[in-house]
Amino acid sequence: MTEGDSAPKIHFQGVQKAYPSKNGQATLALDSLDVAIRPTEIVSVLGPTGCGKSSTLNLIAGFEKPTAGSVFLDNETITGPGPERAVVFQQASLFPWLNVINNVTLGVKCRGMAPSEYTARAQHLLAEVGLTGFEKHYPYQLSGGMQQRVQIARALISAPEVLLMDEPFGALDYQTRIMMQELLLQLWVEHRPTVFFITHDVAEAIFVSDRVLVMSKRPGRVKMAVDIHEQKPRTTSFLGSREFVELQGRLLQSVQEEVRLALGRGAGPNLAAVH
Repeated sequence: MTEGDSAPKIHFQGVQKAYPSKNGQATLALDSLDVAIRPTEIVSVLGPTGCGKSSTLNLIAGFEKPTAGSVFLDNETITGPGPERAVVFQQASLFPWLNVINNVTLGVKCRGMAPSEYTARAQHLLAEVGLTGFEKHYPYQLSGGMQQRVQIARALISAPEVLLMDEPFGALDYQTRIMMQELLLQLWVEHRPTVFFITHDVAEAIFVSDRVLVMSKRPGRVKMAVDIHEQKPRTTSFLGSREFVELQGRLLQSVQEEVRLALGRGAGPNLAAVH
């Protein structure tokens, strides 16, 4: 069975998510969300602020439950967090009193894993993210990009089947972001997780993904799904290709339409004509 024919790894079925508000009326963040994500697929999500991107990730992580509908992992309803899912946030959220190696291994230690099981894996992951020799450094001694690499190593040490990334490179400078995007694709080749990646950056979404979803303004629904055919891992040469430029124009137009609608300004001009 090919990946395209296999059962979804993650499946949203008629999902609605509402949040209570102070005036007693619920705010509907997601409505009628139906999405299937294949095993080992990298899916990025774009959309205006408030369209439900983070709510979608939180539902997969098991941090929240849908108001209606269901979210499935391997055909089982998600009812809470689990070790088969790891989350990488925009801020590294490292423990400042722990050095790099202890930050990476804290989670598996807390789950009772023996040092003989995780020590070599931790060293291997730190080598993969380019941090060999920094095992005894503390977070304050690392750059933002290095801290994010520690967080990614921490996420991968438990060999998660699903990697959930909420704007993980959003706080980094442009050159560091490109480096981290390339690193993510290299790590995907090695570990093959299913990746759900939230970003506001259209170029980033195209570069790292097999498929890009554009969500509508609140309440969020999938407005557009675009497949990226360039083979992974990718290099920066892809950024100048015809496919990349055309996809960037299409996706940027779609996102900007939703941003304008969210602001009450209408769909606006055809941005694809200038890209």
